Amino acid sequence: MNDGDLEPALTGSRLAGYDAVVYDLDGTLVELAVDWDAVADAVLDVYAERALIPPTEELWDLLGAADDYGVRDEVEEAIAIHERPGARESTRLPLGDRLTETADGGGPHPPAGVCSLNCEEACRIAVETHGLDDAFVSDAIVGRDTVGSFKPAPESLLAAVDRLGAAPEDALFVGDSRSDAVAAERGGVDFAWVSDLLAE
Repeated sequence: MNDGDLEPALTGSRLAGYDAVVYDLDGTLVELAVDWDAVADAVLDVYAERALIPPTEELWDLLGAADDYGVRDEVEEAIAIHERPGARESTRLPLGDRLTETADGGGPHPPAGVCSLNCEEACRIAVETHGLDDAFVSDAIVGRDTVGSFKPAPESLLAAVDRLGAAPEDALFVGDSRSDAVAAERGGVDFAWVSDLLAE
């Protein structure tokens, strides 16, 4: 797909009328170089080292249960220790390419932020690594650890929208997962699949 094909995704009708656009990070703008199975194993080790029986083997459910087991900080760090280098070694995806061009003067775009299931530090590393700094309002880069809850709960998305100075009903969330879509629905924010934007 060439840049001409991508331009409508960011400057065309799909974004028209929105006061703010929030993007998911991993799978939408960049692809983090992370072995998520290894991350899940590392988190399971956190439970095992404390003689705790994990409630599941699914990574994000383990994180969700971490407060109840008193291991939230340890689980967060076990995940983040993989995410930070994974952000540095990540690959920019087509929509990220187009956003970079827009930020460099390629066309109008509403104020933009990030709402990610990745930790905020990894989000900022990825944004800086791929030259996306000018595409986003810095305060509106929100990770799973920024506001105390994470997708599909809507609070992190709503925080990003609020930091962009917009109301939920006037914002668009762009993502690649069911979790993204559910967060948008719960927050009263319009949603667009990244694949649909790129197909325009």
